[in-house]
Amino acid sequence: MAQDAQDHAQDHAHDHDMRDHGKHDHGKHDHDHSHCRHARERADLADTGLARAEELCAARRQRLTPIRRAVLEALYRTHAPLGAYELIAVLGEGGGKTHAPITIYRALDFLMEQGFVHRLASRNAFVACPHGHAPDELVAFLICEGCGGVDERHSPALTRAVSGMIAAEAFKPRQQVLEIVGLCGHCREVG
Repeated sequence: MAQDAQDHAQDHAHDHDMRDHGKHDHGKHDHDHSHCRHARERADLADTGLARAEELCAARRQRLTPIRRAVLEALYRTHAPLGAYELIAVLGEGGGKTHAPITIYRALDFLMEQGFVHRLASRNAFVACPHGHAPDELVAFLICEGCGGVDERHSPALTRAVSGMIAAEAFKPRQQVLEIVGLCGHCREVG
C-alpha cells in the first residue's frame, strides 16, 4: 500500500494542474447545484455512505482514521471528482492542517481498497462510493463535461456482456470501470 501511495504521488504530481486543465471550474458558470441531480444524490447518500464505511471498517478490523474519514467526507461533500491536491486544499480550508500529498494518497489507497472510493483514471480524481459493489462488478461512471458531476451506475446485463468478452480472451481484470463522458440531462436542459 505504501508503494502504491508513493507511485501515485510521483506519477500523478501533475494532478494539481488538472484544476486548470481538463476539469470544469464551477466558479465560471451559472449552474445552480440546488437543482442538480448529481449534487442531490451525493448529499442524500453521504450519511449512509459514511455510516457504512464506519460499520465495515469495524467489521473488518480496519481503522477509519481521522484523515481517512476527512478525505471520505470531503468526497461526499461534492458531486464532482477531486484530485489529491484539490483534497489537500479542501481539507485545509478554514485554517485546517495542510496535509502532504503522500498522506492523502495513502488515505485514498485505503479507501479504494475498502471499496469506499473509486478512482477515475481519465480525470486522475476520486469519487466516494456508497454502493458496496462486489469486486467483479462492472461500474460505469457517467461524467458530465458541463457541471463536472459524476453518476455511478451498475448494470447486471452490461457486467455479463463484458465478463463474457473478458472470459473469451482469458483476461484477468484488476478492476472493471467504464467511464462515459458527455452532458447530463440537467446540463442539456439548461445549455
